[in-house]
Amino acid sequence: MTNASSSQAGGKPEIVTLERVTKRFPGIVANNAVDLSIRAGEVHVLLGENGAGKSTLIGMLSGLQQPSEGRILVDGVPTPITSPRQALALGIGTVFQHMMLVPTLTVAENLLLGGPWWQRPKSEELATRVAEISRTLGITVNLHAKVSDLSLGEQQQVEILRALLRNSRLLILDESTSMLTPKGIDDLGALMRRLVEQGLAIVFITHKLKEAAAFGDRISVLKLGRKVGEISPQRLRARSENEIIVEIVELMFGRKENDPEEQDRVARAFPVETTPLLEVRDLAVPATATAPGLASISFDIRPGELLGIAGIDGNGQKQLAEALAGQLATSGGMVRLAGESLNGLGVGERREKGLRYLTDDRLGEGTVGTFPVSINFFLKQIGTSPFWRKGVEQRQEIDRRAGELVREYDVRTPSIKTPIGRLSGGNIQKILIARELAEGVKAVVFNKPTYGLDLANTLATRQRVREVAARGMAVLLISTDLEELLSMCDRIAVMSGGALVGTVENSGDARTKVGRLMIGLAA
Repeated sequence: MTNASSSQAGGKPEIVTLERVTKRFPGIVANNAVDLSIRAGEVHVLLGENGAGKSTLIGMLSGLQQPSEGRILVDGVPTPITSPRQALALGIGTVFQHMMLVPTLTVAENLLLGGPWWQRPKSEELATRVAEISRTLGITVNLHAKVSDLSLGEQQQVEILRALLRNSRLLILDESTSMLTPKGIDDLGALMRRLVEQGLAIVFITHKLKEAAAFGDRISVLKLGRKVGEISPQRLRARSENEIIVEIVELMFGRKENDPEEQDRVARAFPVETTPLLEVRDLAVPATATAPGLASISFDIRPGELLGIAGIDGNGQKQLAEALAGQLATSGGMVRLAGESLNGLGVGERREKGLRYLTDDRLGEGTVGTFPVSINFFLKQIGTSPFWRKGVEQRQEIDRRAGELVREYDVRTPSIKTPIGRLSGGNIQKILIARELAEGVKAVVFNKPTYGLDLANTLATRQRVREVAARGMAVLLISTDLEELLSMCDRIAVMSGGALVGTVENSGDARTKVGRLMIGLAA
């Protein structure tokens, strides 16, 4: 079959084709043998949970990364995309989730940056071209306005306009509705429709399934780096929005055959104690410009219970963890551990009372990369006996105890004096777990404890978490991996927009109920 006939096989010409594309990073396979056809005149929606491989796939199409295996074809011809500049030259434009405009410059100045007019600006030529595109798309653009004065929807139009000025044939929109108002989302949907009617191809990445059903001509679903399904234009036209959403939910969260952890997904026989060990009531945190707040969060965790927190990343999970740990100031509510209020206590005081927090940022927040392994074990105990006396470091005691923990937690390190930044992610995580499970622990907040780990370290970490609960402690497990939560937790609560939108007992149809809550449908 020739390239031309192959590209026409789907009814519309394929602009970009991915054939068995795989991308490996140390210890992780981000994309695994992905096949994808992106056609002119279609909005191709790309769905998947956090960690499914969407960002890596977009990075390869944008020239930011290159495949480890497989190939990318442009117009049917194998074409390595080795840089963002080459991607632009091939007609692939990307509008990233976070705006790439310079807020202090005008719209015109932003359009000139890196564009074909950058060496010798031709304001009249630019204005004419912008007017042509704007008229065709039905939008209004003020070239003299400062970007900082524009709404998010208007800024997004400028980003799209900049891509079209560079003659993009394929436009990638990465989480473009995440900060838009409902009207802005509708406007973007209408704009995408006008673009594909002119023959452009659009890859639209979103977490919102209603948007996928409303705007998509074709929907592909990624899971754990693999493409697990595709809904064709014919199937989309033949089904109602609710039927499409149900099918997507099944693809994203449905039971996998021969899953090695299926045996763990039986509801545990859990003795319900009368008194919770960790109590949270009406916890509130004010929102900021970069992070959502928390709205009246309430839950209980009993001794030996493992409560999971599910949800798309960025819905307040990190704020919840940091508020519980005392790292983030609250504006209301109560936290009680073993019947004792923790309100008003700082990080060290809460840790002393028995509440521990394992951060999701191992290198940036959890460790000091240039410090030796031995010191990193005790970063949260600096100044306390027996490792410090009267402000003086007790090196012999630190090294002795560090050696014991290295053996107990099977940390693979050349020496306890090795800078921790030289260790693998799995070994760093072992050190963080050992540190949080020091004497006096009563409750532990685990924030994405297996993120970025290889399979062996993932399984080992999960076993550690289970052991914590088995010892009678209260465990809060925050994860964006639904399979992980289903395999480990007694109950699963779902966060959205800084609020808990529902809690599900982990038995029977828990997967479906949690999946529906995660996409905004009632369980």
